[in-house]
Amino acid sequence: MKKECKINTENYVKEERHEARSADKVAIHVDHLSKMYKLYEKPMDRLKESLGLSKKKKYREHFALSEIDITINQGECVGIIGTNGSGKSTILKIITGVLNPTFGNVTVNGRISALLELGAGFNMEYTGLENIYLNGTMIGFSKEEIDAKLDSILEFADIGDFVHQPVKTYSSGMFVRLAFAVAINIEPEILIVDEALSVGDVFFQAKCYHKFEEFKEMGKTILFVSHDLSSISKYCDRVVLLNHGIKLGEGTPKEMIDAYKRVLVGQYVVEEESQDNLLEDPDLVAAAVRESKTLEYGSKQAEITEFYITDDSGVKTTAVMKNEEFVIMMKVLFHETVAAPIFAFSIKDIKGTEITGTNTMFEKVFPNSSKAGEIKEITFRQKMQLQGGEYLLSLGVTGYEGDDFKVYHRLYDAINITVISDKNTVGFYDCMSQVGIKEYQAASDDNSKDKKGNKNKDKHNDKDKIIEYRANA
Repeated sequence: MKKECKINTENYVKEERHEARSADKVAIHVDHLSKMYKLYEKPMDRLKESLGLSKKKKYREHFALSEIDITINQGECVGIIGTNGSGKSTILKIITGVLNPTFGNVTVNGRISALLELGAGFNMEYTGLENIYLNGTMIGFSKEEIDAKLDSILEFADIGDFVHQPVKTYSSGMFVRLAFAVAINIEPEILIVDEALSVGDVFFQAKCYHKFEEFKEMGKTILFVSHDLSSISKYCDRVVLLNHGIKLGEGTPKEMIDAYKRVLVGQYVVEEESQDNLLEDPDLVAAAVRESKTLEYGSKQAEITEFYITDDSGVKTTAVMKNEEFVIMMKVLFHETVAAPIFAFSIKDIKGTEITGTNTMFEKVFPNSSKAGEIKEITFRQKMQLQGGEYLLSLGVTGYEGDDFKVYHRLYDAINITVISDKNTVGFYDCMSQVGIKEYQAASDDNSKDKKGNKNKDKHNDKDKIIEYRANA
C-alpha cells in the first residue's frame, strides 16, 4: 500500500521553528521511508511508458530503501553502516532534500549542513571563493554573514591561493578540505557526512574528527556514514545497520559492528521483505551460548572447542602484566576436511574498536590440511604492550575454498583481558621508548678558545663538555 510522500523542509533555512524543536528534542525523524527506482531492460521501454504508448508495465521495481524508521535526537552522533548498495547514501540524500522519497515521511528540525559525495553542491566552473558564497547563500546566509565567517573557512581549508582558482582544477584532497571547511563553519545544528573524509590526508582527517568532538560537546547533531568502523565506534552514540535497503538493526556501536561483520561474510541473511530487527532474531540470541555471552557464528566445519590465556609462567589467567610475554591458546576440532585453515585472533577495547590482531597467514605460517576428526592446538606468543585497562579477545578459524572466503567458526569477545600497568602513555600502545639525554655547557661564542689558546672547532663533540648522560633501562 502506497503512503503519502512528504518531506518537511521548513527548517532547512535559517528561520527554524524553535517551538517544535524544544517540544520533542527530535532532530531528524524518518517514518516508513522507501525509495523505489524503475529499472528498464531497454531505453525504448522507458520512452514508450513516458509517452503512454504501452499498457503493460515495462519496468521492474528496485527498492533502494524499504520501510526505514529512524529517530535521531538533538545532540546525538548516529552512524549508519552497511555494505555497498545498502542504501546509506540514498537515505542521507533524502534527508538533505537532494532526492525525493517514493513513500514515507522525513521531518528535520534544525539547519542542516551536508558533506555528501565529492562535488555535491559545488559549481565546478566557479572558484573556491565563489563556491563558498554560493553554498552560504543556498543555506540562507547573507553576504555580510559569510564575510564574517570567511577567515575561519579559509584557515580550516588551508588550500592557499588555490581558493581563487576554479574548483575543477582541485585535487580530491583540496576539494574535500574546502567542502568540509564550508560545512562546519556555517554553524549548522545538524551535520551530515557521507564517507567524504576518507579522501583527505591523515592530518586533515585528525582535524575533522577533532571538530566532531567539538560539535558533540556543543550539543550539535551528527549523522555519519563511513566504512571506517574504528571512527564509527569512537564517535557514535548509536549505530544503524542497513543491508540491501533494509534496516537490520539499531543499537550500540559494538553490537552493530559485530552484526555487520556477520553480514560481510554471509552469515546473516535477511529476505528482502523482512524488516526484523537483527537484535531480536532468535538465531542470533541463541548464538550467545557461553557464560561470557560470547557471540559465535560460522559453518562449524571446524570448531573452537577450548581457549585460554597463559602468562609468562604458563599459568592460565585473564590478567596480563604490561611488557610481559603471554600466550593465546585455542584448540580446534575439525568436523570436516579443511584444506588450508587460517587461525586468527584480534583484540579490541570495550567500545568495540579493533586495536590489534593477526593470523597464521599474516605470520606466514601455513598449516597442513586437516581431516575430519583431527584436533589442532594453536598458540600465539607475544609481549603485552597495550596500555593498562580492559580489553576483549576474539578468535577465529577461517579459510578459502577456491576464491571464496569462508568462516568456519568465530568467537567474538571470548575473553576479557585485564592489562596491569604502573605506567600508561598516550594512545593504545606503549612504544617502550628508551630515553637518552646529553647535556652540554654552552660555549660563549664560536671563537672561544681552550686553555692553550686553540679555537674549539666543534663544541658539541668535545667530550670535556658532556656533563651528564641518562637513559632509562
